[in-house]
Amino acid sequence: MLAFLSDRTGWLYLGIYIINFIFFIYLAFSHFGKIKLGDTKDKPAFSNFQWGSMVFATAIDASILMLSMTDPLRFLMHPAFNMKPFSAQAYATASVFGQFDWGPMAWLMFASATIAIAYAMYVKKRPIQRLSSAITVLDGKRWWQRGLRSAVDLLVVIGIMGGIGSSVGMEIPVLAKVISATTGIPDNFWLTLGLFAILFVLFALTVFAGLKGGIDKLSSAHIWTALGFLAFVLLVGPTLHLVSGEMHNLVSLGQHFTALSTNILGQHAAFPRSETIFYWGWWLSYMPFTGLFIARISKGRTVRQVVLGMIGYGALGCMSFYAILGGYTLYLQHAGIVNVAAILQSQGQAAAIARIIQTLPFKALVLVFYSVSCFIFLATTISSSAFIVSSFTSKKLVDGQEPSHTNRMFWVCVFMLFSFGIVMVGGFKTVQTICALAGFPLIFVCALLLISIVQMVVTDKRMAEARQHSWHYEVERQAERSFDSVRLAPRRKTLKPGPMTKGI
Repeated sequence: MLAFLSDRTGWLYLGIYIINFIFFIYLAFSHFGKIKLGDTKDKPAFSNFQWGSMVFATAIDASILMLSMTDPLRFLMHPAFNMKPFSAQAYATASVFGQFDWGPMAWLMFASATIAIAYAMYVKKRPIQRLSSAITVLDGKRWWQRGLRSAVDLLVVIGIMGGIGSSVGMEIPVLAKVISATTGIPDNFWLTLGLFAILFVLFALTVFAGLKGGIDKLSSAHIWTALGFLAFVLLVGPTLHLVSGEMHNLVSLGQHFTALSTNILGQHAAFPRSETIFYWGWWLSYMPFTGLFIARISKGRTVRQVVLGMIGYGALGCMSFYAILGGYTLYLQHAGIVNVAAILQSQGQAAAIARIIQTLPFKALVLVFYSVSCFIFLATTISSSAFIVSSFTSKKLVDGQEPSHTNRMFWVCVFMLFSFGIVMVGGFKTVQTICALAGFPLIFVCALLLISIVQMVVTDKRMAEARQHSWHYEVERQAERSFDSVRLAPRRKTLKPGPMTKGI
């Protein structure tokens, strides 16, 4: 199924990402980037670090801790650009693909929903509770407009369910096997059930606490655990090798950016092509709820600050995982310390990750820290998802009001049950297919959002120009009246009142 989507509909995924990327780069650096998402006196509710933490934590779950280790190996074994597997060229580009798939083009997909919703809420003063309310091209009371708005909201919920369910469905089995491989605890149904129980308690507490006091604190913990783990691997690993390798990766990414964006990767590159489609579908499935969440915390910021913040905190943050964790994995493989690629092929992703962790000093403590980090990453993303979906399914909420605790807890339970079902089905290919399918209909939702942003911004610009023209006209008329009164004043004093001078 994933191969079918890549071959037959891949151009749609690629096309919307290219259009979206160019659109927001222009929007951010043009005069439109100065537009403030709010009134002139509005100030951001969160500091830059808090805002960046929540932006990163909402969109990124534990998958980054796993795939950043194993993706480079897959691209090493199945390289693009007509390279031979395990060649020097393949090693040089193995991390580039992951950094592209988690880089600026991916992160700016969230900007379509974020800017549309934030602009509608804080500039147009529209009450936005669902994504369809920000799609101005669907405004109206005709039956087809109401039907399309309902369809958009349904697709959003399906996309979120697919994206979140796939994330948990991939990450819990890997986490269970990593714990089993390093502690000796049997990897069975009860270990999986125990992990779900821990996650459920963590999700419930966070969602029950709400946006402030729950999700914001968990987001900060998310960032600090990520920074701590990356710093540890960078310091105890081959530091200079990782830094120099990343410099080369950035140069290579710039050189191949057009080819990667268009999926023109040479012959025998089916795997890299399908991986990009998988990731593009996954990012699309996260786009609605992530956009609404980021919009809610971005009041008082400019369009430019939001777009560049996504690239700075989001894209560069993800790329650092591939630079350090991916670079360390490739170092182990290339130096002959561990044949991680063979383990990945024969025993799977979880065994490969466990073996990588075992090469680090204090491996028992590292395992605990890694597991806690995975839980925090998962909890932050799913808690935010449940919070946003509960907003979608609530009755009308006034400005600043949060969904009811019952509604939030209901969606926590739904996410957990759906994810548990995917875990029981199992298989990374199944997860990839679900992600790609969940994101496909949201391609068209993204297009509607971009059109709506243009409509709102251009309409407001014309209205502002009209008001300015009207103001200039009134100023000119007032100046003319003032000049006439001054010019005619001496005549009124010298002329005697009479029939011919009345009215002058």
